[in-house]
This record gives sequence, structure tokens and C-alpha cells, in this order.
Amino acid sequence: MSIYFATDTKPQTTNEHLWHNGGITNIFTAEQCDQLASVMHIKRIPANSYLFWEGDESSAVYWVLEGRMKLRKSTSDGRDLLLSIVQSGDLIADIDAWDTFHRYSAEAMGEVKVGVISRLQLEMLLCRNGEFAYRFAMWMSQIQRQTESKLRDLLMGGKNGALASTLIRLCNSFGIQQENGILINIKLTNNELAELVGTTREGINRMLAKMKRDGIVECIGTGMLRIADLQELRHMAGCPDCPMCPDHICRI
Repeated sequence: MSIYFATDTKPQTTNEHLWHNGGITNIFTAEQCDQLASVMHIKRIPANSYLFWEGDESSAVYWVLEGRMKLRKSTSDGRDLLLSIVQSGDLIADIDAWDTFHRYSAEAMGEVKVGVISRLQLEMLLCRNGEFAYRFAMWMSQIQRQTESKLRDLLMGGKNGALASTLIRLCNSFGIQQENGILINIKLTNNELAELVGTTREGINRMLAKMKRDGIVECIGTGMLRIADLQELRHMAGCPDCPMCPDHICRI
């Protein structure tokens, strides 16, 4: 029985949680999503545990069905970089033709349910179905564009611009529009923000404090942030409204 939905319409009822601008259901058709679902098995990941570690053998791709995961990479001096935060509807595919080991770790934020598709099953789908292979290439191109846009902002915008860009991406990924701004509906510590930006926690503390004084960002009592002045963040990041960087690319 079909449990997924087409890319050109927003899902209804029980499938609502699998739809967002950057998810695979915006690229793959309902039939192709069902093909993935037919060859996957479900795995539940407890909160704060790891789906896989950097250096583990990479033998499967993972479709996040419920929950959120942090993708982390360790540096040679023992620091962690937070590469991305994936959510329901995202695909984690850390595989290629040349490398059989994971290049980063995947840590669960709360309990997570994923669909596990073996590398062999994915390769069979790609070989048998030309349209599926084309859509998979489109998805890989989207992920590459997301990565390139993040690198551009982190390297060229300075620390303030990098933080502004990261907050904008968090809005596009987890934002809820409210009367007085955009609530970023995910709890992140200043240390985790530092890992996303590539700076120190102390630096994040100083930059956020200034943004709060300037009325750009508000701290909500639940430990979340609300963006009160998105246009000023865009000015800081050097990213005015532009069709070259749509919301499905400008993501965390």
C-alpha cells in the first residue's frame, strides 16, 4: 500500500511530517518513494546515541522518518564540527564509488526512526530505473549546492556574517512564523552554534549578546531563539533576496 506522496503537492494528514522544502519528497515521485520504502527496514535510535560513527563502514543509506539527527565531524586536534542537522524527510547517503567508510558521525537528537536501505538495494534501484537514477542525481546536486552555499557564507562573511547566515538557515529549516518574528523551533546550545559556525562558544556569546541588544534576536524562556529582524540578518550575511539561493538550498 502506498504510504508516501508526490513531489508536486503538499502531503495530507499522517504524511505531513515528511514534507519540507529540502526533503527528498520534493524530488522523488510517490512511486519512487514507495520503491525506497519497499526495500528498507525500520531502525529506532535512542536519544543521544549514534546511528553510525565517523570511520565506520558505509554500507547503507538512511531515510529519516521521525526525529532529528546531528551530523558531526571531528578534527585532528579533537574539536567537533557540526556539519548539518537533518530532520524527517531527509536522506543520509554518505556513500560514493571510492570510499566505503563514513566521513562523519550521525547523533540522534531525541528518539529517531529511520528507514535503512542497503547500498546493494540502492544500486539495484539505480541500475533498473533510469528516472530514479536521474532523480537521485538531482538530490545529490541539491546537497552539493547546499554545502557550497554554506562554505561560501562561512568563509567569506566573517564570523558575524557566518552566524547570521547560520541563523537564517535555521529559520528556513526549523522556523515557525509568529506575529513578532520567526521562532527557531529547535534547542541548540551556544556551543552547538559555535560548532555550526566554526568558532568558539565565547565568540558566539559575544555576537548573540550584541544581536539581542540591537533587537535582531530574542531569547525565549524555553531555550530557543526568535528572529525579530530577518532583514538585518540578511544584510549582515550579505544575502539579499535572490532566486539563486532559494529556501531549499539555504538550509542548515
